[in-house]
Amino acid sequence: MPSYGQFCPVAKATEIIGEKWTLLILRELLLGTCRFNDFQRSLSRMSPTILTKRLKHLEERGVVIRKPLSGQRGYEYRLTPAGKELEPLIETLAVWGMRWARGQMSDDELDVELLMWDIHRRILTRHLPDGQTVLCFSFKDLDKHKTWWLVIDGDDVDLCTEDTGKDVDLYVTTELRTMVEIWEGDADLKKAIRDGRVIAIGDKSLIHTMPDWFGLCSFADIRPMGPHAHV
Repeated sequence: MPSYGQFCPVAKATEIIGEKWTLLILRELLLGTCRFNDFQRSLSRMSPTILTKRLKHLEERGVVIRKPLSGQRGYEYRLTPAGKELEPLIETLAVWGMRWARGQMSDDELDVELLMWDIHRRILTRHLPDGQTVLCFSFKDLDKHKTWWLVIDGDDVDLCTEDTGKDVDLYVTTELRTMVEIWEGDADLKKAIRDGRVIAIGDKSLIHTMPDWFGLCSFADIRPMGPHAHV
């Protein structure tokens, strides 16, 4: 990123973390994403070339360290102490964004890949029965990336875009906007099921306990403010 030509610490910091996608990469690192393929799944609209460039920049500036995978090909990316110190900044930005920058979501902002990646890492496995649980989410308004499978075994949650061939315990069918609104706390899951906006078919106990195990966005309790807030 070009220099601002100022000694101001805000300018110097922005030269490191101010380029497009960089803060979202930091968000992912703080959420535990560490492998290139997983960055691509959570940031699917960023090209691999840009991802490589941004990671290299953060590595060169001492924010990220790249480590070879033990016994495997490839690398993982971890935050250095300097990178970990950015956590309060990212959290404050998230809270501010939920409160002041949300407004009405346009259709092109409804990123199903990010949504399902977030859902997969927020499943509250302690509220699910012992053994393996298989969930199938289907978005009836999509042609691409329409159906997703979650295979949960203990604390391990795998996200799949192809049929696993396993018996599905619960099918969840809805529209993408509805699920995003539920995820962000703008719509109530129980009410959406009652109203038929979310159709859940399968294990009755999973349907009954869905509000317990379906973890929402970490900032879902932050309500919008300002002129573009939802009424």
